[in-house]
Amino acid sequence: MKKIIFLAFFGMLSQLNFAQEFSADLQLRPRYEFRNGYKTLLNDAQEPANFVSQRSRLNLDFAEEKLKLKFSLQNIRVWGDVSTLNVSDKNGVQVFEAYGQYAFNDRWSFKAGRQVISYDNQRIFGEVDWAQQARSHDALVFSFKNAEKQQLDLGAAINAEGEDLVRKPYELNNYKNFQYAWYHLDFATSAISFLALNTGFEYMNALQQTHTDYLQTFGSYFSFKGTKIFGDLAAYAQTGQRNGLDAEAFYAGANLNYAFNSSWAAGLGAEYLSGKDSDDTSGKIKSFEPLFGTNHAFNGYMDYFYVGNHLNSVGLLDAYAKINFATDKWKFSALPHAFYAPAQLSDNNGNEMQNYLGTEIDLVAGYKLYKDLSLAFGYSQMFGTNSLEVLKGGDAGNVQNWSWLMLNFHPLLFHIK
Repeated sequence: MKKIIFLAFFGMLSQLNFAQEFSADLQLRPRYEFRNGYKTLLNDAQEPANFVSQRSRLNLDFAEEKLKLKFSLQNIRVWGDVSTLNVSDKNGVQVFEAYGQYAFNDRWSFKAGRQVISYDNQRIFGEVDWAQQARSHDALVFSFKNAEKQQLDLGAAINAEGEDLVRKPYELNNYKNFQYAWYHLDFATSAISFLALNTGFEYMNALQQTHTDYLQTFGSYFSFKGTKIFGDLAAYAQTGQRNGLDAEAFYAGANLNYAFNSSWAAGLGAEYLSGKDSDDTSGKIKSFEPLFGTNHAFNGYMDYFYVGNHLNSVGLLDAYAKINFATDKWKFSALPHAFYAPAQLSDNNGNEMQNYLGTEIDLVAGYKLYKDLSLAFGYSQMFGTNSLEVLKGGDAGNVQNWSWLMLNFHPLLFHIK
């Protein structure tokens, strides 16, 4: 059977004419991690974890005059999660992307299927490439492009757990549906985008009936780049409902950077994600949720905030600095963060706590070993406070750190045109 598939595959390639392209690339990405307070503070009774995870991904791309297709398979594993004599994998093989794209003309096109949706700085929509599995959506997206200066995307998705005959509750930890519009406009040295997103989340109401609430997220992202100075500004608001509760939340972020030369740059930035006082009994959602963003890239690499956690909480004010160094072979960055709770934080006895949560220092280095092979290393340390203990548990007096080492093999296997 494998021989038949092999022959059929290369038989298909032999039929490609001059107007078609076909390429395949392979990514193998093993990563060692030492977790001693990653995502949450460890206490005296807990010991650090260490493991190696790996992404193994095969990407197939096909293109002709009006059509583009992509098919991406991946296996995500932890070294040792099955025995050396295993007959099946724990996670198996999953489809990361599988979409077709058709261009009506040089301006209008649509893309249907499993796909990455990523915009701007990836704060609301992002690929989450740091996670070995990354994020993709089953969606339909229409795009309009005008001379590479303007782009309008209109997207929609609807999710179900199977081909049912009658309506059944959607019980996955996922959205039921969404609809969005994203508009982007480029200027000479700047760009601006506008996003309007309507996300439906299904839940069981007090009458044990399946109900879908809709959360609206809308706002704008602006970026600029001069000879030496570059940065960005963003602001978003959230309204609507989720789980029967009204939402009133907002976000603001800004970065300002200065490039000393082609290798060195430094900058300052801050993010404000609204939250809710610990003793607030209003029944409203006041905590901003970044939804489908690449949250690992924001608010510290130790992922204490908004990476599967810190939702419907006191929010976050993150003030940070960054220093970047880059050459053809080397990359280095240092990012200290100071975290604060913008809403009132109280302990279990109702005592008001200070709003300063702690400081995290992130150090990352990367080196290009070969054209298709890179090495990256990171070290982070959290200096937490008693207030962070109230939020996370654990003991802030203990050393809380995290380190990792990652290889990324990513060769192009072949390209036929």
